Amino acid sequence: MAMADAAVGDDVYGEDPTINTLEREVAELFGHGAGVFVPSGTMGNLIALRLLCEPGEELLCDADAHIVSYEAGAAAAHGGIQTRTMVVDRGRLSREVVEPQVRSAGYHAVATRAIAVEQTHNRGGGAIYPLAELQRLRAMADEQGLSFHCDGARIWNAHIASGVGLAEYGELFDTMSVCLSKGLGAPVGSLVLTKDATLADKARDIRHRLGGAMRQAGVIAAGGLYAVRHHIDRLAEDHGRAKRLADGIAAVTRDVVDPDEVETNIVILDLVESKLDAAGLDQACQAEGVLVSCVAPRRVRLVTHLDVDDAGADHALDVISKALS
Repeated sequence: MAMADAAVGDDVYGEDPTINTLEREVAELFGHGAGVFVPSGTMGNLIALRLLCEPGEELLCDADAHIVSYEAGAAAAHGGIQTRTMVVDRGRLSREVVEPQVRSAGYHAVATRAIAVEQTHNRGGGAIYPLAELQRLRAMADEQGLSFHCDGARIWNAHIASGVGLAEYGELFDTMSVCLSKGLGAPVGSLVLTKDATLADKARDIRHRLGGAMRQAGVIAAGGLYAVRHHIDRLAEDHGRAKRLADGIAAVTRDVVDPDEVETNIVILDLVESKLDAAGLDQACQAEGVLVSCVAPRRVRLVTHLDVDDAGADHALDVISKALS
């Protein structure tokens, strides 16, 4: 009903009241100056990075970051941004790892301009960056004159699991991309958040060039607005079901999952010691109506979300346990 009843206008002219409300409310949640509604998190990350880095400049991030793993090289293809990556445990950077990699402008050097982190970390199995480490990275960025971006597609999950306030996270970052689908359950959409409100117009210009400017898009923004207002606290249910899945699978075979690493709604199964590879487990699960993601030849990702209730989680556990045993 929220989407069917949405008030709409022309967002290209800033006249869609539902989008304007969504942008304002989400920016206020994180303590940022402005928000810009975009069709996808990939576009949101690209716009944010282009706000921070000019063509030929460098971004530092981890080697498994969504920005470099799943966005089709957008930062390089559309932004001319060079990325330099570091291999770290579960995708979480530290000041000790990042600081030696910072390069200053000089004779033919590619100057480092920004650092990006992912909260929670997708390929890291929903791992949460500790607030203290993010604060240390922020301090280093300030000392080095660098900008700090957060791919916050799942930052809502980090907020619920850690108890850290959204505004506490927001104050650390110059730009953020936050997703309205995934755990929050909206059908589509993300937002670019900018601490400096004056960057919003530039963000909209980049969005337009990328084909992301929409007209009467309040019908989809309304889904996101409803999700932000009603679905954040319920993420704890997803986290509980993910932990149950991990505990249940570990009871069958401890070799494939460590329940202690499940912090939010993602469970990673490592099938190196299993007779089944990822494709084999995927096939066995699909045959019983359970969908999983193959993220590597012997790695499978399980994600709990709004559409997986207790019965669905129990069914998935039964199917996966039987396949692995």
